[in-house]
Amino acid sequence: MDRRSAERFYRYHHKSRGWYVFQVRVEQTDLWIRAQADLTRPAHDLVISFRRQLGKYIASAPRFLHALEPLEEDPLAPPLVQAMIRAGRAAGVGPMAAVAGAIAQAVAERLSRWSPSVLVENGGDCYLMASEDLVVSIYPGEHSPFRDSLAVRLPADTFPWAVCTSSASIGHSLSLGRADAATVLAKDAALADACATALGNRIRRPEDLDPAMDWVRSIPGVEGALAICGDKLAAWGAVELTVP
Repeated sequence: MDRRSAERFYRYHHKSRGWYVFQVRVEQTDLWIRAQADLTRPAHDLVISFRRQLGKYIASAPRFLHALEPLEEDPLAPPLVQAMIRAGRAAGVGPMAAVAGAIAQAVAERLSRWSPSVLVENGGDCYLMASEDLVVSIYPGEHSPFRDSLAVRLPADTFPWAVCTSSASIGHSLSLGRADAATVLAKDAALADACATALGNRIRRPEDLDPAMDWVRSIPGVEGALAICGDKLAAWGAVELTVP
């Protein structure tokens, strides 16, 4: 198992129950996909297409890549880029904070022509379309008292969902806070991804959990959130907690 696979060990805990499960890797993009057919080839082609769109836009607007603050809207940008800019503006962060969620949703929606039920996970950010109840585990780190004991149940009649998580203790994404997990649920994966980053940025100690929840519930389009810092947890909205 290579380093990237080892860091995403949670993928190997999935129970496929007859689904096709496959991975698509293109440079920094590493998708884990569950579908009703082996769609490796079209998924790979989609990732290349979306990465090409993003790369061309960054070449024409270099500050897009490194901005930590919201950027102005660009009606001439590709739809993927526009979704990232909108999400960043809603959350008060740079647009790249939404890239993993935006790509996950874009790929899932296009794969749905072959598989109405499809799940795309991109580095802890998920976009899910399903006709059955699903349980999504939340992993706050090996030293957390909530390790291996916390998940969110998503009923069959509520899909699609984006479930995106930011963490200061897991992974390589930039976080300015100290949350062990900051998870946001929305119908828009770019929004959920950007808001998860911004939620995590607001949490530096357990006392920040409640004010951070007050902030995230004020964002139009966010339907639920969960955050963990040390031995404290806060949750709000469309978050039905269960065990993995």
